[in-house]
Amino acid sequence: MDLPYYHGPLTKQECEALLFKEEVDGNFLIRDSESLPGVLCLCVSFKHLVYVYRIFSVQHGYEIQTKEGHPKQIFPNLRELISNYKKPDQGLVVHLSNPIERTSCPSSRMQSELNDIYENSNQEYVDVLP
Repeated sequence: MDLPYYHGPLTKQECEALLFKEEVDGNFLIRDSESLPGVLCLCVSFKHLVYVYRIFSVQHGYEIQTKEGHPKQIFPNLRELISNYKKPDQGLVVHLSNPIERTSCPSSRMQSELNDIYENSNQEYVDVLP
């Protein structure tokens, strides 16, 4: 996965430190979920809090957990998902405005594992919501 705002296995504390480095609403990054293997987290700063949205890999792309009552959408790739949520009123607490890019690339081993897990696979996933 070659996304500059994907940080891999980042802890919640490391994530918060990066998002709060500049106090701007709409800072965002993607990291691996600590509690659900194979799930990504879109982390967004707003009013000195970090909001976390789970991104699930589904049969034909990616689906994000948004506010209740907002229609679910499937995106063919993560770039399109992020592009959509850069627009206001798409179901997030605030639109995405400032990607927090990683300073180093994930290792080639990690990159290979990520490609196997996240790139439009035909594997079945179970959506687990809180």
